[in-house]
Amino acid sequence: MIHSNLLPASKKILLLTCILALFFNCKNNEEKPDEIIIDETIEEAEVISPNLHNLQIGCYLYKENGNMINLDITKNDNPVEGFLTYSLKEKDKNIGVFKGQLEGDKLVGNYTFKSEGKESTRQVAFVLKVNQLIEGYGELNEEGTMFKDINAINYSSTTPLTKSVCQQ
Repeated sequence: MIHSNLLPASKKILLLTCILALFFNCKNNEEKPDEIIIDETIEEAEVISPNLHNLQIGCYLYKENGNMINLDITKNDNPVEGFLTYSLKEKDKNIGVFKGQLEGDKLVGNYTFKSEGKESTRQVAFVLKVNQLIEGYGELNEEGTMFKDINAINYSSTTPLTKSVCQQ
């Protein structure tokens, strides 16, 4: 007497083959993520959105024609802190401390420095662009230490400070 629950060997092999084929077919049909295509012809926006914080710790440097300006950011959370150096051709070198606030893409703070043996403080401002800080200029108070109107600063400096490796 043959038990009804026993299948002949050929049927078992056929059933096993069908199960394996179904398994592999399902595995190959899993959804694959869409490929990401990057269009390199699209240019990045020059000014960073105020919602993005892209001020990096490290050096922002301008160095050309015997002139050098270096802002070494040591802390990029408010208050932003660092060391600022102006070494301009045919002028005294100024080395000092920067402490300011980053609001949106504007970095405004006080620069305390020594020049000709005297300590001074003046307000400086920069606009944050992609990997650059552009210094702003505007009308100063009578002492020449603070901007009269922080909203009237012109950020069109020809000496952009570009994110770079800090120099020793």
